[in-house]
Amino acid sequence: MITCNAVTKSYDLGDRSVQALRGVDMSIEEPGFYAIMGRSGSGKSTLLHLLCALDRPDSGEIHIAGRAIHSLSERDATTFRGSEIGIVFQQFNLISTLSARENVSLPGDLRGFESKELRRRSEELLDRLGLGDRMDHLPQALSGGEQQRVAIARSLLFKPPVLFADEPTGNLDSGSSAKLWALLGEIATEDNMTVVMVTHEATAAAHCQRVFVLVDGKMTGDFEVEGADGLGVAARYSELTGQA
Repeated sequence: MITCNAVTKSYDLGDRSVQALRGVDMSIEEPGFYAIMGRSGSGKSTLLHLLCALDRPDSGEIHIAGRAIHSLSERDATTFRGSEIGIVFQQFNLISTLSARENVSLPGDLRGFESKELRRRSEELLDRLGLGDRMDHLPQALSGGEQQRVAIARSLLFKPPVLFADEPTGNLDSGSSAKLWALLGEIATEDNMTVVMVTHEATAAAHCQRVFVLVDGKMTGDFEVEGADGLGVAARYSELTGQA
């Protein structure tokens, strides 16, 4: 489903070059809920941007659902992001003047899809995510957790086989965060999807089935969660990184 082979990425900062990824290898072969875990500066957000075709690697290959993402043109990358993957960011990125339902259907409206079907699909998703009675509310009338669920519904509009989430609970309280992690796990199971979450939190990663550990731009290993709680995941993370 997702493979990375010897992926590298560097950035020029003034008169020096910073190597964000140093030959990353990763393989996800089955649908499920996965985490890419690492501290700030480990390269995890850079890797996610490459997986989402928001940027290109300097070298190496990335394949998602049979597509060679590393070699897509700008136009094909835009099409790929719009139809074959879903993306959820830490920032909700909702349009303040649009209702929850209108925010969910917006990607389809922009592509000229039939409005009646878009309304049906948007309402179906919002109802499924527990927002059936909040469809006509503007973002400012919703809690942070509700706004993030609207963003998730929007990412699922076209039934993508893969969903990427970049620190999706960074702006949420602990209660809303726990509900959102559980929701992402349910989506992976019920929709037979591959959900990949980038996080620095062991508590978040404990909701996944497998954790990939990134340190200083290198994938140092991975492990099955197997029912471990946050402390258990933190311990396994420390074993692979030497970091507490």
